[in-house]
Amino acid sequence: MTIRFTKMHGLGNDFFVLDLRAQDVELTSERILAWSDRHRGVGFDQLLVLEPATQTGVDFKYRIFNADGSEVEHCGNGARCVARFAQRSASQSEFVCETARGLLTLSVLDDQQVKVAMGIPTFKPSEIPFVADDAALNYNLPLYPDQASQIKVGALAIGNPHAVVWVSSVATAPVDELGPILESHPRFPNRVNVSFVERINEHEMNLRVFERGVGETEACGTGACAAAIHGMLTQGLVSPVSVHLPGGTLQIEWQGMGEQVIMTGPATFVYDGVLPE
Repeated sequence: MTIRFTKMHGLGNDFFVLDLRAQDVELTSERILAWSDRHRGVGFDQLLVLEPATQTGVDFKYRIFNADGSEVEHCGNGARCVARFAQRSASQSEFVCETARGLLTLSVLDDQQVKVAMGIPTFKPSEIPFVADDAALNYNLPLYPDQASQIKVGALAIGNPHAVVWVSSVATAPVDELGPILESHPRFPNRVNVSFVERINEHEMNLRVFERGVGETEACGTGACAAAIHGMLTQGLVSPVSVHLPGGTLQIEWQGMGEQVIMTGPATFVYDGVLPE
């Protein structure tokens, strides 16, 4: 028996795409860890799984696993990749998929860019989840339980939880130092993706993201959405916003509270492969 897979990336955020609509593969944390090893396996940031839909009017179910084997709710760069992957065996350019946080609409454009309706962001602490009495645009978090050092962060969810930290320069931001501390901060019970953001002007910003269960990645679609949203609310940014990540640029559109966030960006095939079962 063999396992058929496809390697893809969205702005350098790389994926192992597994289609379980056409094959049966047992997924375990140990197996995902082995596949994700960049020296002894295939190597990837996330595993993307397509499964048969469980609802009418839906094209497929979409699941995401981090390189450490943990399952997460959402991945924007991954959503673009599964849209292009699904199009290879379909005549359509628009897809509706199930995720752990609801339905996503994915549209493959004529230039092969993919537009994703990412959902409606929430700032309600219980829905992020985040430990706080009331919702706010910013919170002061102690960096260490026994020390007085604090950092100001925004907290919101767009499919999965995000902390947003504004910095004067992403080039010198302490991503390696603060990323792991904030990712596992006790006020984020499900851990959190941490965005370090630099405002350029009202329509542009630079971004680096430390993703939970992965570390810093070349790009993070939901992180780009969260940072752009927070910037529109607190930093004078105006939709649409060009988000420049180490791997490339995403376009984020948002018309305000209660509205869908729209992300547009590329998705790239790398190769198709086969692994022994």
